[in-house]
Amino acid sequence: MTFSSYVREGDRVGLRPYRLADGPEFTARVRESRDLHRPWLYPPATVEEYEPYAARLTEGGARAGFLVCELGTGALAGFVNVNNIVRGAFQCGALGYGAFAHAAGRGLLREALALALDHAFAPAAEGLGLHRLEANIQPGNTASIALVRGAGFRLEGLSPDFLQVDGAWRDHERWALTAGMPRAR
Repeated sequence: MTFSSYVREGDRVGLRPYRLADGPEFTARVRESRDLHRPWLYPPATVEEYEPYAARLTEGGARAGFLVCELGTGALAGFVNVNNIVRGAFQCGALGYGAFAHAAGRGLLREALALALDHAFAPAAEGLGLHRLEANIQPGNTASIALVRGAGFRLEGLSPDFLQVDGAWRDHERWALTAGMPRAR
């Protein structure tokens, strides 16, 4: 993997767009990470599910998806997505992310999230040009809450029955960060 293939690069990880060719590795990592992700997250576990998922994250301006790759090997360590991007006066997106089990606990997703925030808040010529990012997290997902809190997000409230996850409507805490707020480095 060369530097030019990354949208952003840190000390240990780089962010790059999804590719259809990543399907076999991505879905194998998802299957290996089932115990880590459940009950919070249900990414595509088959290539047939992955293909439309990746296409949605790479086509149009309402989403931007990035694979987290370990520098040196290029191995997939996780993903960071910005969904539901609204332009105009709002300039906001909804953040989604996940680490893969082999990368969990190594700080790779923390580094990737910082890179994704840099990209999201960079002017449109260099990034997404957003003003605000929101992360909606189920209250019991302490690891995810610690990740966004550590990145500088603030808790804005609780949304009952906010999002359907695993067949049921789940409460979510609303965490947000705006371009001008201090962030952890």
